[in-house]
Amino acid sequence: MRWFWIDRFTEFVSGSHAVAVKCVSLAEEHMHDHFAGFPVMPNSLVTEGVAQAGGLLVSEHYGFGELVVLAKLSKAKFHDRVRAGEKLTYRVAPDWIRDDGARVSATAHVGDRLHAEIQLIYARMGEDLQARLGAALFRPQDLRHWLNLVGVFEVGVKQDGTRLNPADYPLGA
Repeated sequence: MRWFWIDRFTEFVSGSHAVAVKCVSLAEEHMHDHFAGFPVMPNSLVTEGVAQAGGLLVSEHYGFGELVVLAKLSKAKFHDRVRAGEKLTYRVAPDWIRDDGARVSATAHVGDRLHAEIQLIYARMGEDLQARLGAALFRPQDLRHWLNLVGVFEVGVKQDGTRLNPADYPLGA
């Protein structure tokens, strides 16, 4: 993953929900292109931040051992703009998780102000496709590094309240 649209998780409850934050800054290149003289964070990047948060929640359900990809953006409603200096809070929760994928509903807030309502569908890659593409798309050590950067194992808990333990996931050393 090259671009991160999450700065940190503040809550991560296995199979239940996650809350992540993104602090928007004028130092980010995209802010200077969208729009000239009136920089706002593009809604497509807000959607990507929500997708990353939801994707990690779904991926944890499968033990972080398989590829989970965004398959469909089934709903996206935006209510306002996000300006530099504001903090986005993404709240994601699975509607359902099955053997072949999951659906996640999410919101994005700026403070108390609702910015977006989003619903996403994720596909779980089959073993055949994962075997062919896995090495090119998925390096477990990179995922472990990202999970540590965004604080999943610092705040993450199972539904019974016990901490998520990095040693329980096949993420390489």
